Amino acid sequence: MKVIAISLIVHAPDPVTGEQVSTHQRFAQVVRAAEFSELIGLDGFGVGERHERPFISSAPTVVLSHLAARTKRLRLFTAVTTLSLLDPVRAYEDYATLDHLSEGRLELIIGKGNGSAQRDLFAVTEDDQWDRNAESYEVFRSLWRQDKVTADTRFRPALRDAEVWPRPFQQPVRVWHGSATSRASVDLAARYGEPLFSANVTNPIEPYAELIDHYRERWAHYGHDPAALTVVAGSAGLSVSSTSQRARSRFAPAFAGYLAAQRRLGVEPVFATIDDYIERSSALIGSPAQVLDKIQRYHERFGHTVLHVGADAQGISEAAHRESLELFAEAVLPALRTDIPDPPVWGPGELVDDGIRGGAPAGETFLATG
Repeated sequence: MKVIAISLIVHAPDPVTGEQVSTHQRFAQVVRAAEFSELIGLDGFGVGERHERPFISSAPTVVLSHLAARTKRLRLFTAVTTLSLLDPVRAYEDYATLDHLSEGRLELIIGKGNGSAQRDLFAVTEDDQWDRNAESYEVFRSLWRQDKVTADTRFRPALRDAEVWPRPFQQPVRVWHGSATSRASVDLAARYGEPLFSANVTNPIEPYAELIDHYRERWAHYGHDPAALTVVAGSAGLSVSSTSQRARSRFAPAFAGYLAAQRRLGVEPVFATIDDYIERSSALIGSPAQVLDKIQRYHERFGHTVLHVGADAQGISEAAHRESLELFAEAVLPALRTDIPDPPVWGPGELVDDGIRGGAPAGETFLATG
C-alpha cells in the first residue's frame, strides 16, 4: 500500500484555542508538513484547490512548484483540481509547467469542486457544473496527449488545431478522479480507465463503498482490465499513540471543536460523540494495532491500495501531530506495505526527453532540492 498526506490548506482559527496564525505562517506549516512527510517515508503529498473561505489553496500549482523544490522523492498530488471552474487550456499550461519543474512527479486528482461561493466567483451554476467538469477534462486530456487539438466546446471558445506549450514531461500524466457523493465522477473515472479517489471523510463507510462498487461495475462495463483498477481512500483524522486512551484523549479537544463548528453552522453532526466517531468514521484514532486493524477492515470493503492521511494538525499542536504521524510511519506503515498490495501503477509515467517535447538533458536537473 502507498500512503499520501494531504492538506486542503484551511486557514481558520484553531478549533480549540481560537488562535489563528498569519497567512505566511500557514503556508510555512504546509511546507514543513511536506518535508516531514518525505522524511518519515510517506509516498506522496497533496494540496487542495478551493476558492472560498476558510481555504487559501487557490493556487495549487504555485504551492506544489515550491514543494517540488523542497522535496526529492514525494509524488505531488492535487486534491482536487477543480476543472469545472477552470479554463482547461490555462490549467494545462500550468500543470505541464509544474510537471517539468517537479521532474515528472505530478499526479492530478480532478473534481468538480465544492461550495456555492466559488461557483459564484467563476459564474458556474449547480446545473452546469458536471457538464463543465466533463468537457474541461476531455479538452485537458486531449491537450496532454496531442500536439494539436480541435474541439467544439460549450463553455470556452472552440479549438482549431490548437498548439499549447510547453509539452509535458510525463506523457501522459496520470489522472485520478475525486469522488465524494456523485456517480458522475465515478462514471467519468471508469470510462477513461483511470483511478478513483474516494473522499471517505464525512460519513460512515457505506455511502463511499456503494460508489466504489459502482466504479467497479462501470469499469467492467467499459471493458477495462480488472487488474488495472486502482482506488484511493481518505481518512477523517489521525491520532496514533502507544495506547488507545492516550490517542483518544489527544484527539478529544479537536473533536469538541468539530462539534462546536457544526453547532455554529446549524448542522446536525453525523457523529454525535467521540466514541461514535472513532468507531464509525474513517478516522485513525488508537494504538498502532487498532489503526492497522481499521485500515485493513476498510480495505476488505473498498479494495483500496492507496491511503490518504491528513497532513495538518486538527485542534492539536503541530508537534503532537508530527509525533502521531511518526508513530504511524514506524509502527503501522511497514505492515501496510506487507499486507496490502501496491497500486498497479505508481511513479512517473513515460518521460519524454527529445529536446522538444520535454525533459532535462542527461545529468541535469531544474531545481535545487537541498
